[in-house]
Amino acid sequence: MRRPQLDIQLKTPEQIEKMRAAGLVVAEALRRMREAVAPGVSTADLDAIAETTIREAGAVPSFKGYHGFPASICSSVNEQIVHAIPSPKQVLADGDLISIDCGAVLDGWHGDAAITVGVGEVDPALLRMADVAEDAMWAGIAAAARGAASGKGRLTDISHAVERAVRKAGRYGIVDGYGGHGIGTEMHQDPHVLNHGRPGKGPRLVPGLALAIEPMITMGSPRTAELADGWTVVTRDGSRAAHVEHSMALLPDGVWVLTAHDGGRSRLGDLVTARQPSATTTP
Repeated sequence: MRRPQLDIQLKTPEQIEKMRAAGLVVAEALRRMREAVAPGVSTADLDAIAETTIREAGAVPSFKGYHGFPASICSSVNEQIVHAIPSPKQVLADGDLISIDCGAVLDGWHGDAAITVGVGEVDPALLRMADVAEDAMWAGIAAAARGAASGKGRLTDISHAVERAVRKAGRYGIVDGYGGHGIGTEMHQDPHVLNHGRPGKGPRLVPGLALAIEPMITMGSPRTAELADGWTVVTRDGSRAAHVEHSMALLPDGVWVLTAHDGGRSRLGDLVTARQPSATTTP
């Protein structure tokens, strides 16, 4: 089914199950990369881990070849916000902050998620920024779940929840022009999901809607610039940035965070669909 105007693809519960399988591939790739992050490791090393993990699962890296992108992950270090290309020349050092964005397609369905990880001994203020971005992401997902449950939710309720969480946490820049998106049989679908805005606007939050929620915040100005490689987006003032993301889907009985190993249960509790088993019932 497709809704008119924005061409929003609504998924059946069975299709969301397939998206969950793709999401778990991404979750595992990110888990392995998180464990590998250390001083002396290059972003190309991380890219190799991702591609191996994805292909071993019978999936395909969705980033590789996407509009000509040459790698399986985006590996954005320090002032790089998103879309940085992995390189053997970019070697992680103590105190760095790296955002790793990863996508996979399995049986025609996409998963997409990102984490921000400190390298070695990192300034606590930077780790706090990464935590703020993650908390804001979960606030947005919770807002989607509650909005769908009430039958009154609108898309910008997510945007507002993300912005409110960031603003309450401190003086961070919220990157404009980049944000979340619909996801399904393509990696990027309608609608675009801003990380700021007033609530109550846009399409309704309904079962079958699948979105990638991805806050991007900075320690300074939210203004950005794109480097000459045509991909890497950096902060104009050189301040550090954090980027996190999960793919989620709304079902009649709750939300499913498709790229979280536990489906979002530890952060969202009873807002999560019964299709995601609780820890006490998992074999």
